[in-house]
Amino acid sequence: MPSINLLPWREAERQKRQRDFGVALGGAVVAGIAVIMLTMLAYSQMISSQEARNERLTNEIAELEKSIKEIDSLERQKERLLARMEIIEQLQKSRPEIVHLFDELVRQLPEGVYLTGMRQVGARVELRGIAQSSTRVSALMRQIDSSVWLTDPEVERVETKQSGSSRQSEFVVYAKQVRSDAELEDEV
Repeated sequence: MPSINLLPWREAERQKRQRDFGVALGGAVVAGIAVIMLTMLAYSQMISSQEARNERLTNEIAELEKSIKEIDSLERQKERLLARMEIIEQLQKSRPEIVHLFDELVRQLPEGVYLTGMRQVGARVELRGIAQSSTRVSALMRQIDSSVWLTDPEVERVETKQSGSSRQSEFVVYAKQVRSDAELEDEV
C-alpha cells in the first residue's frame, strides 16, 4: 500500500488558517480604523456645525445689541424732545403773565416811586427802586398786597440817602406773582 503522508497537508492547513486569521485580523484592524475615522469625521462635522450655529447666534446677538443701543438713543432723544415740548408749553402758558405783571406794576406803582431794576425767578419778583420817602414804599407794599396779580410783599431793605437837597429812599421789595385762573383750570 502506498504510504500517504498527511503531515504536509496539516501544515498547509495550519498555514492557510494562519493566513486567513492574518487577513481577518488585518480586515478587523482596517474596519476598526475605518469606524474610528468615520466617528471622528461625524463628530468633527457635528462640532463644526455647532460652531457655525454659535457664530450665527453671536452675530445675531451683536445685531440685537446694536438695535438696543439705537432704541436707547432714540428713547433719550424722545425724552429730550418731550422735555423741550414741555418747556415750550410752559412758556406759551406763561406768555400773558409777563404782560399782566408789567401792567399791574404800572397800575400799582404809587406816585413818587421809581423802579430801577426788576428780576424774576420763578414766581418771585424782586423790585429795586427809589422812592421820595419810606411812606411811599409802604404805599407800594399796600398796593401790591391788594393787587390781583401780585401778592405777599416783603421788604428786604429801605435805606434813606441824602441826594442833593432832598432825601430819597432806596428799597428792595419782593412779591409773588399770582398765576391766572385760566392756567389753573388748564392744569386741573
